[in-house]
Order: sequence, then structure tokens, then C-alpha cells
Amino acid sequence: MLTLRPAHERGHMDHGWLRTWHTFSFARYHDPAHMGWRDLRVINEDIVAPATGFGEHPHQDMEIVTWILSGALAHRDSMGHAGVIRPGEVQRMSAGTGILHSEMNPDPDEPVHLLQIWLHPDRAGHAPSYEQAAVDDAGVRNRWGVIAAREGGAVTWHQDSRLLIARLDAGAELPLTAAPERHLWLQVARGAVSVDGRELAAGDGARASGPLESVVRAQEESELLLFDLV
Repeated sequence: MLTLRPAHERGHMDHGWLRTWHTFSFARYHDPAHMGWRDLRVINEDIVAPATGFGEHPHQDMEIVTWILSGALAHRDSMGHAGVIRPGEVQRMSAGTGILHSEMNPDPDEPVHLLQIWLHPDRAGHAPSYEQAAVDDAGVRNRWGVIAAREGGAVTWHQDSRLLIARLDAGAELPLTAAPERHLWLQVARGAVSVDGRELAAGDGARASGPLESVVRAQEESELLLFDLV
């Protein structure tokens, strides 16, 4: 059974340079009823204005994944990594014992639209690390592709959970299943889908616990994130 988290119920802040929507309690948006789901702590949908961004700031003991929907984001950190992430690429940063980083929109004219995800690691004290990888569209077109996992994903994180992504053509269907003792979070990044007669649009999320045997069907071209969680 799905429990919905409608987009319009998320926390929302407009800082001028940043418009952001918080699926879970975050920063000045405090929501005791939505503090995360299992080890999934943050799903933030951000739109960052041209030539602005997040200046250098610290993180510790968190697995942080960035997925770009449009535009580009420049990353720089205290480990010496620097690069630009664009649609079709995934970035993973394990903050571990501590890291400083910045995330800026390098484009002088266009905003960047992104999802940033935080996941609790399996333990505190991992060494900080960083990965960026390309995601082949064929690997996620009308199928679930494993983007982040302890093993077998495009990037690796420190947790027995997986992030899968699918880009669905209109009318395409995919299984939505969870084994006993596993838990799902489905996030609609764009488009619209239905699950067991329930409709979800861009920004909507839904959680479920296993065992679950269902199907997600795209009402239009859609992009989905699916978290398979411990």
C-alpha cells in the first residue's frame, strides 16, 4: 500500500537566487511528521539562478547524491575534486569524517534544476570520498537502472540501499516491487504516472513497505527515482 507525499505539501522556500522544495524536514522547514523515510533523509528539489549557488560549507557522515534535471552544476571540495555535472550524470559524495564543498551554477544565463539526496551511511566515520559517473540513457529507458548502491551501481555508497532511475515513454510500465523487510520511496522527477489507480505528478512522492507487487505506468513521458531501502 502506497502512502503519498503530494508535491504541494512539501516545504518551500524562495531565497531569490534559490527556489527549493523539501520532501522532508530541512533547514528552516521543520516538519516532525516528515523527518525522512528509513535511511533516506533528504530529497530537495532546487532551482538555482544563473551565476549563483551554494558557497563553501561543511558536511559530515552523510551520503549525498546530486541528479541534474536541466542546466549544469559546478562542484569543488576540500579533497581537491572539481568538475561540472550535467543531465545524464550522477554525483556521489560521502562526507564521512568531514568535508567542505561548494556547488555553483556556472551558467551566466540559465538556471540549474536538480535533485539533491541525502542518505544516512551504515556507520559514522567513513573516509570522505567522491564519484561522478555518466548514466547511459539506454540503461534507464523504460527500465530501472541502478544508479547508486553498495555494489553494482553507477556510483557506490556506504549503505545496503539502492537508488534506481527510470525514464519512461508514455504508456510504458515497470514493476514496482519490494521484498519483505525492504522499503520503497518513489519520487516523480517529471511527468505523471499511476500506481494501483493512484496518480502521481512531478514532485509527488510515495512510500511503501514490502512485501509489495505492483506496477507503475507512465501517463506521459516521465522520469522516476526509486529508493530501495533497508
